[in-house]
Amino acid sequence: MAENDAERLFRKGLDALAEGSTLAALAAFEKAVQLEDNPLYSTYFAFCVAKERGQFQLAETLCEKAIAREPKNSVHYFNLGKIYLLARKKGDAIRIFRDGLRCEENKEISEELNKLGTRKTPIIPFLKRNNPVNKYLGIILGRMGLRL
Repeated sequence: MAENDAERLFRKGLDALAEGSTLAALAAFEKAVQLEDNPLYSTYFAFCVAKERGQFQLAETLCEKAIAREPKNSVHYFNLGKIYLLARKKGDAIRIFRDGLRCEENKEISEELNKLGTRKTPIIPFLKRNNPVNKYLGIILGRMGLRL
């Protein structure tokens, strides 16, 4: 009986998330996690906790535990990547998204990576990317619309 309730609550949370209501999704996922210890429920709950409450460390830990339990499920990597983006850890997010794609093909991860885009080559190639000349020249040319 509890498993059916947990699954129903999980689906309710997914619907709320699809509508953009992460607060309603958080409530549903939290109840589902309390009823059943399911890694999938945990990662969606973790994303909502990060988005609504700003508890990034807790969210990251929940997703990492889910990945340890189900390392071949790319949904866990997708949720952890979104948490990293919320926490302004873009490099970690890209790394985790790529790890998820190595496990299995996931359209959502591919779309997220496409949104993030790729970096352009440095303006002066023989200087490092973080060299102040490269950095500020790139910013200036970008703002002027001359950066291709």
